[in-house]
Amino acid sequence: MKVVIADDEPLARERLRSLLREAGGIEVVAEAADGTEALHACAEHAPDLVLLDIAMPGIDGLEAARHLAAFEPRPAVVFCTAYDAHALSAFEAEAIDYLVKPVRAERLAAALERVRTFAAGRERSARDTPAARSHLCARLRGSLRLIPLDDVHYLQAEEKYVIVHHAHGEDLIEESLKSLEDEFGERFVRIHRNCLVARHEITGLRRNPDGHTQAVLRHAPQPLEVSRRCVAGLRETLKHL
Repeated sequence: MKVVIADDEPLARERLRSLLREAGGIEVVAEAADGTEALHACAEHAPDLVLLDIAMPGIDGLEAARHLAAFEPRPAVVFCTAYDAHALSAFEAEAIDYLVKPVRAERLAAALERVRTFAAGRERSARDTPAARSHLCARLRGSLRLIPLDDVHYLQAEEKYVIVHHAHGEDLIEESLKSLEDEFGERFVRIHRNCLVARHEITGLRRNPDGHTQAVLRHAPQPLEVSRRCVAGLRETLKHL
């Protein structure tokens, strides 16, 4: 079982690491000191479980859990907190369990068993319907923004980032255009080495006065350049839209 530990207290993280070592069959893939770090760690490592403190600076545990609910595959969340006043909110956030500090080994073992049951159900569901991400995750002034894929108009590579042009503006994500094309090839089509466009956004092609082909989009103020090597494939794609 892959686990992310998120707690702003180093001693609390160390105690959880120690208990997990004793439990066996656990790999701690990352640690985080706040909700933002936890979300990044989950996006990178796709853990089975997040042990999540509630009272953390910036994005707290409850808000982080609400974001994690949109992840695919969704990790199990077990809250570890010094207070029991948030129990109702925790379960509204679809937490698997709620542990009060100091966490006892037997309570953690029970929570891990619940997580294994949750993970087994998730795997059965994945076999029936393969999971796919429904959102992209963008860094925004120390926090994160989840962008629904349905809102994305086009993706444009710029140095080591990709600019996501979407219904509510623009955001940067730290993913490669190639990996996005591999993952979402049914949703986006390449029109240039640095640009993927949502298939439903393209309304047609036109030539500019210089003879270059451009793609006209529903929600872009200006048409986008189509590279010569992409023109033929794009014309074929448009036949089936």
